Amino acid sequence: MPDRILIVDDDEGLRDSLQLVLSAEGFDVLTAASGDEALVRIDTTPADIVLCDLRMPGIDGMELLPQLVRKLPTSTIIMMSAFGTEELAIEAMNRGAYDYLAKPFQPTEAVFTIRKAQERERLRRSNELLKRDVQRAVGDRPIVAASPVMIDLLEMMERAAGYKTTVLLTGESGTGKEVLARAVHAQSPRRGAAFVAVNCGAIPEQLLESELFGHARGAFTGADRARRGLFVEAHEGTLFLDEIAEMPTELQVKLLRVLQEEEVRPVGDSKSRTVDVRVIAATARDLESDVAAGRFREDLFYRLNVVRLEVPPLRARPKDISLLVDHYFAQYRERLGKPMSGIADDALDRLVGYRWPGNVRELQNVIERAVILADGDRITLRELPENVARPSASEATGNVAEDFGMRRARRSMETELILRALRATGGNRTHASRLLEISHRALLYKIKEYAIRD
Repeated sequence: MPDRILIVDDDEGLRDSLQLVLSAEGFDVLTAASGDEALVRIDTTPADIVLCDLRMPGIDGMELLPQLVRKLPTSTIIMMSAFGTEELAIEAMNRGAYDYLAKPFQPTEAVFTIRKAQERERLRRSNELLKRDVQRAVGDRPIVAASPVMIDLLEMMERAAGYKTTVLLTGESGTGKEVLARAVHAQSPRRGAAFVAVNCGAIPEQLLESELFGHARGAFTGADRARRGLFVEAHEGTLFLDEIAEMPTELQVKLLRVLQEEEVRPVGDSKSRTVDVRVIAATARDLESDVAAGRFREDLFYRLNVVRLEVPPLRARPKDISLLVDHYFAQYRERLGKPMSGIADDALDRLVGYRWPGNVRELQNVIERAVILADGDRITLRELPENVARPSASEATGNVAEDFGMRRARRSMETELILRALRATGGNRTHASRLLEISHRALLYKIKEYAIRD
């Protein structure tokens, strides 16, 4: 069923031309000559997308917008504005509009903007479905990603999820390997069964075998009752073996046998039990080097390394940092009951520019600390740890003034690039944003922030 578009504008010629072009593109198009007429229309025939003029007699677009947002919460609203009203357009986007078209515009520009909105909505729905699948297993630890390297990783993860094949997650400490393991389980046919996690480096060697495979009553001193073991607990589900490189060599042999024969024998028992378990292993160490050094069995390595997912460090995915900052800020603001509005620009610059040796776990802790310490409306440099708030030796010589100098240099460079793009496009901000490879909304914000007069 085609998307329904409602065009709200008092200009009859514009309504007719847009209706003609959009109908030819396969949309179901309705029109309204005023805000009052638009409200009557959506009460009986809701629209998926609304094109609404900002300046109209009676109820203008700015008055109509909150009513559209309230009545059509899942719809995309695109405002239309004459030249010289960009400030109003920015305000409209802050109030819930998706984008705006600057008049005069070509109908093809409207089609392009609507197609972008449709793609965004498709991705939003896809993400919602994914969230529903993984919410039970992942809980409040979602996967936040926009960088190409993480998108590629998630696509590979999704393809592997449907099979029982073992998965090996490698990457630095704090990159979120357990979160990814839970997501693999949540997208697999095993999501209705248990996800069982164990850190192989956190359990004493003499107890790990019993923890994994179970034991019979009386198998050793203190074994006053039988224990099933984690493989049995994970039957028909997923067993996550974190820090697999820390597993003693003797246990590596027994783990390999379980993976090959799909049977476990509890310590002190003479009978084996069949288990159906999908194993996901993770390590922050270089397993190939451990194999070469004789610290890890080569045959077990190849048995685990069927599908390998290398989780990149946070410094290799800079596009994700601001998204993660926003996510954890919103999470801790709500959890700690602090009505804060956001993060100061200079603080956000430092968070994005920091190298994050502790990866996502370190970032999460820094944001939690900052929200706790903040005594104002926003997180500022004062709430950040010293090592984050001040540039490292590789970034500057160690004083704050040079950090601000870098920000001024960036501002100057971005201003010059924006002015060049505006000159090249004759002042057309939609086209300029494409040249600059940023969103139209981001360009408007930068024009306002840098006080650019083109």
